[in-house]
Amino acid sequence: MEPVEKIIKGCLENRRKAQKQLYDLFSAKMYGVCMRYANNHHDAQDILQEGFVIVFNKLHTFKSKGSFEGWVRRIMVNVAAQKYREKISHLRVEYMDDEKENFEQAVECRKFEVNELVDIIQTLPAQYRIVFNMYAIEGYAHKEISEALNISENTSRSNFFRARSILVEKLKKEEKKAGLYKAYINIK
Repeated sequence: MEPVEKIIKGCLENRRKAQKQLYDLFSAKMYGVCMRYANNHHDAQDILQEGFVIVFNKLHTFKSKGSFEGWVRRIMVNVAAQKYREKISHLRVEYMDDEKENFEQAVECRKFEVNELVDIIQTLPAQYRIVFNMYAIEGYAHKEISEALNISENTSRSNFFRARSILVEKLKKEEKKAGLYKAYINIK
C-alpha cells in the first residue's frame, strides 16, 4: 500500500486507482464509525457512501494539519449527524436537573468485549446514541453537538446523561445474565 500522502495526491489528480486505494484503506474503520450512529447496516452503508463522496469532493480542503484519518472520521460523524438531525429534533427530550447523576454508580462487573459494548450502545434510542457517541467516543463538546444536531446544549447534556444512565442499567442486566449463566454452568 502506498503512503497516504501519495494516495491523496493521486485522488486530487482524479486517478481511480488512488480513489479505490483511499476507500480500501479507510472504509472498514469508517464503517465501524458509521455503524455506531446508524440504526442498521443499511443506514451505516448509506452514511459511509455519502461520507466518501464528501471526502473526495472536499479532499482539496484538507490542509495536512492533524491526521487525515481524523479528518475523514469527522466527515463521517457530520454526515451521520446531518442524517439524524431532523429525527432527533422531533424526539421527546427528558431534561435532567442533576447533571452529575450518579453514573459512577459502580457497575462492578466483568470486563466487556468491545463488540459487546458496541452492541449495547446500538440499543440506545437514536437521540441518546448519537449524542453519546459524539461526546464520549468522538470527543465533541456539547456546544459542537448542539450545533451539529440543531439542539440546545442542555438537550445535548441531558441526552448524554440519560444515555449513560440507560447504559449503566443495561450493563448491570448483562452482568446479571452472565452471572446467572455462570451459576447454571457451575451447577451442572
